[in-house]
Amino acid sequence: MRRWRVLVTVAVLWVALAIVGLQAQPGQQGRERRLVVASYNIHHGSGNDECTTPPAEPGQPPNPDCSLDLGRIAQVIRALNAEVIGLQEVDRFWARSGDVDQPRALARMLHMHPCYGANLDHPADSHANVPHQYGTAILSRWPIHGCENTLLPRTDPGNEQRGLLEARITVRGVRLHFANTHLQHDSVDDRIVQAQTIADRIATVEEPVILVGDLNAIPTEESLPPLFGLLTDAWVVGGDGDGFTIPARPGVLPDRRIDYVLVSPSVSVHAAIVAITDETRLASDHYPVVAGIAVPR
Repeated sequence: MRRWRVLVTVAVLWVALAIVGLQAQPGQQGRERRLVVASYNIHHGSGNDECTTPPAEPGQPPNPDCSLDLGRIAQVIRALNAEVIGLQEVDRFWARSGDVDQPRALARMLHMHPCYGANLDHPADSHANVPHQYGTAILSRWPIHGCENTLLPRTDPGNEQRGLLEARITVRGVRLHFANTHLQHDSVDDRIVQAQTIADRIATVEEPVILVGDLNAIPTEESLPPLFGLLTDAWVVGGDGDGFTIPARPGVLPDRRIDYVLVSPSVSVHAAIVAITDETRLASDHYPVVAGIAVPR
């Protein structure tokens, strides 16, 4: 019953998106390729359920988060009908997330092609009894012909390592360059150098670029002009309202827009939404942002 209620809720949302042109229309195939893209910080599958994780045994890694539900994340992505999606905060083999290879598990559940970038790569330690990684992922219904992760600079070596994950994808005969990132959360200086590094890198790409991610910056922050100078903010073109994506949890209104879909000027934007449903309020601490775009042939 719970799953049916969630699917109905998001299906209504999807019908609204189809009306404003997210899905491919007859007669468009000769000159462009329409597709749905998204960005989603999944918080390693840990949601907002009211529960308490049991403490670990002495000398052992932590128990899996009591609110862990990777299947729910897959359900959200499936309901969004996103054809290519960038995910942030994705675990591989961490104890807190049940020792699961999350990108591979999600790809199997969703029948999509995975691309993973490890920004943290740890040996067995207090977080897990086996080597484990943390980073970003790209899932695509369309073939991925290349997958590369580039570590981004930090102004302080004690800050968390961040990266830029890039995939080359063919959508019905049209090549595009899909990139996904998650910028530093507590340092504007880091975000400034990271955004500039990303801008310098994608400026040389010949294919149409879609850059998604949790930029940890509101649109007016000084870190973002290098990206906005190259790419179009899909929300500005196709969104309605403030586009706030965080915090996501029941009974609280989101108050910041820090998750983005940015596209090359040659890519047209038909619509953009932040998917706020009963399910997305529980699934993660971010709401997914979704855009319907058209890539030129």
